[in-house]
Amino acid sequence: MAADGKRKQALRERIWALLERRGAGRFPTPLAGRIPNFVGAEAAAERAASLPEWRAARRLKCNPDAPQRPLRLRALREGKVVFMAVPRLAEERCFLRLDPRRLRGRLAEASSIRGAAALGVPVEPSALGRIDLVVVGSVAVDARGARVGKGGGYSDLEFALARDLGAVGEATPVLTTVHELQVVEDDIPMAAHDVPVDLVATPERVIRTRRRLRKPSGLRWEALPPERIAAMPPLARLAPRARLSSAPGRATRGPAREAASARRRRGRRPGSRRRRTAGGGRAAGSPRRRRG
Repeated sequence: MAADGKRKQALRERIWALLERRGAGRFPTPLAGRIPNFVGAEAAAERAASLPEWRAARRLKCNPDAPQRPLRLRALREGKVVFMAVPRLAEERCFLRLDPRRLRGRLAEASSIRGAAALGVPVEPSALGRIDLVVVGSVAVDARGARVGKGGGYSDLEFALARDLGAVGEATPVLTTVHELQVVEDDIPMAAHDVPVDLVATPERVIRTRRRLRKPSGLRWEALPPERIAAMPPLARLAPRARLSSAPGRATRGPAREAASARRRRGRRPGSRRRRTAGGGRAAGSPRRRRG
């Protein structure tokens, strides 16, 4: 794993330097340490918006980085609701909901990082509902759908959290926009917690990746140090219950999914009552009444 981390960092540094050397990067600079903004981001967004997955989507989860601002603006102008995560998941209400119906004439402002913080409505993860399309930023991608970000891992955590809550699934399309120079022939190393992409839009083309990589099935508590969990309130709130049901090497299914699974195992729906038998006794498996 340490070797994979070094390979990923070497790839990031190569791409940042290449974009700057070729004059393909743009503000904010320097590109190093960021999801790099690139010349042609608007053209890439236009290609992305021609996809059937985009046209069908009504609710998007989108990263807050500069190169995806044209996508966020286009989504708002088309009447789509956009959710953006707050930096580092540092708040209990860790997503900003941007609803074009209430933003009226301030869509361009709301599509920026600062504008979203001022105009977006902070909501808890449970308010995501069902997300139709996930937009992520990338430093590099390959034809298999493997992706490398800037190294913080927050995009992967956001997806895993949303998956635990049922907001996204294996079939939820993941889209990124990049410069052509960011599409590499290298086999980018991927871990179980990394989010692969299904769709890549560049200023020149759209790539439907040959994705065989699985998307994260949920939060992997055993891979998260306690101090990192404590720094992210939405995870800290879930962690005590989730740890009870986690097993080493397996993704935890999360409280909401555990509750649903438990109901299925008991063979009853939420809110259903246990019935008595014709003779007045309890039905098999029903709990005893506590005597007062």
